[in-house]
Amino acid sequence: MKLEVEKVAAEDQDRLKKVYAIRKQVFVVEQKVPAEAEYDEFEENSTHFLATLDDEPVGAARWRFTEKGVKLERFAVLKEARGQGVGQSMVKAVLLDIQSDPKSKGKMKYLNAQLDAVPLYAKFKFEKVGDVFEECNILHYQMQLA
Repeated sequence: MKLEVEKVAAEDQDRLKKVYAIRKQVFVVEQKVPAEAEYDEFEENSTHFLATLDDEPVGAARWRFTEKGVKLERFAVLKEARGQGVGQSMVKAVLLDIQSDPKSKGKMKYLNAQLDAVPLYAKFKFEKVGDVFEECNILHYQMQLA
């Protein structure tokens, strides 16, 4: 089994389509998130990642700068690839990429985690902040890197 997570260049439309297809499958089809809520005005300002398992696209994620700091978001793993370390590999790759960006120095790193993903982010020292909230009919916690 060969698992790779790579940053997708903004001009690489082919690989970006794969990122969006994974997000559509996980969020829009499986979790019933409205497509207009899934794709937003931040797509072009975000750094996107594509995870492949034996060269098959199976995961997607992105990060971006916000007024609050650095937000990690849109982590999605296709159902058939779950439980194989794809999510952990993506979190690791995204955090390393953020760390390599000098503009991220000293900025808070945070995300909105679906309840079942909280343990994944906790492995990377993210801690729950505040109360559970609902976004697109899915319960979340905001989490910050401790």
